[in-house]
Amino acid sequence: MLRLATRLATSRVIPMPRFYKPDLTTDPNSPFVRDAADKLVRRGYWLDMTDRSLVLALTTGIGASLTNDEKRAHLTDLRREHLIDQVCPQEILPPEK
Repeated sequence: MLRLATRLATSRVIPMPRFYKPDLTTDPNSPFVRDAADKLVRRGYWLDMTDRSLVLALTTGIGASLTNDEKRAHLTDLRREHLIDQVCPQEILPPEK
């Protein structure tokens, strides 16, 4: 019984994060470019930023047009999950009718 519960718990599929995919024909030097393994090519660009600079870049700068899911995936990849609340505003859903 315990083995079955362990198998069920470990067999769950974890969805892949949805990273932003820039158009490389218009901006080949984008800091959001990823390689075939979904690793940031210009990771140092992001890691050199302070938390405040990163928040500004993703809210009013180059990342302002990204969706909340893309911003969340990007911050998680950079291991800066503590900034998600500052970068991703809560979406207010209209009441159900």
